[in-house]
Amino acid sequence: MKIIIVTGGSRGIGASAARLCAKAGMGVILTYNDNPASADAVVAGIETEGGRAVALKLDVADIASFPTFRDAVSEALSTTWGRTDFDALVNNAGYGLYNPIATVTEEEFDGLYRVHLKGPFFLTQTLLPLLADGGHIINVASATSRVATAGVAPYASFKGGLAVLTRYMAKEFGERGIRANSIAPGAIRTELGGGLNDEFEALLADQTALGRVGEPDDVGAMIAGLLSEDSRWINAQNIEVAGGYII
Repeated sequence: MKIIIVTGGSRGIGASAARLCAKAGMGVILTYNDNPASADAVVAGIETEGGRAVALKLDVADIASFPTFRDAVSEALSTTWGRTDFDALVNNAGYGLYNPIATVTEEEFDGLYRVHLKGPFFLTQTLLPLLADGGHIINVASATSRVATAGVAPYASFKGGLAVLTRYMAKEFGERGIRANSIAPGAIRTELGGGLNDEFEALLADQTALGRVGEPDDVGAMIAGLLSEDSRWINAQNIEVAGGYII
């Protein structure tokens, strides 16, 4: 059984990825920051369908906590699956901020940087000794790094940096047979940035070739697919999962 870690797995894309990967027969360690009830609900849903999952607390912005988190992962692997390593890391945790460049504060900028680029960099570094040879890293980037959408400059910049980092991960970890890919969701119906109202959803749907916004499962299915053996030759790619957003 493959064991995967999904950060930010208590809701949205992360929760979908956790559920669909478990449905595909993978064991799941999902993380949450401030919503343990949602994380427990995802775990319960997976277990109800016959899967196995564990929820662990993690603040991706708190790099000093990563060694303690690694110890918690080791304990969960041993206790739940009798393993000392895991097979895939999905760096998904994040949040949105919609402010024009002229009004973004240094604190807001640094907060996004810590969660969307610095955190995934050092979390991957911390967990790398536990990641099995032949494993996989998936970084959740964003279609906003391809198109200039007003109000998301810092977020999009760090997501773009994450896509670049992915290629370097593929290059440096390739000698261990570890693949690294990023996916770039477009407009998805999640709570990111406060969610979608009807007017904003209609605008985004009109900008998408398939005429709707995406659902978390549209992206979760891609993550589960990339982690399958059928995708074993896909490496160092940034794959947009956006229904044809602003083409």
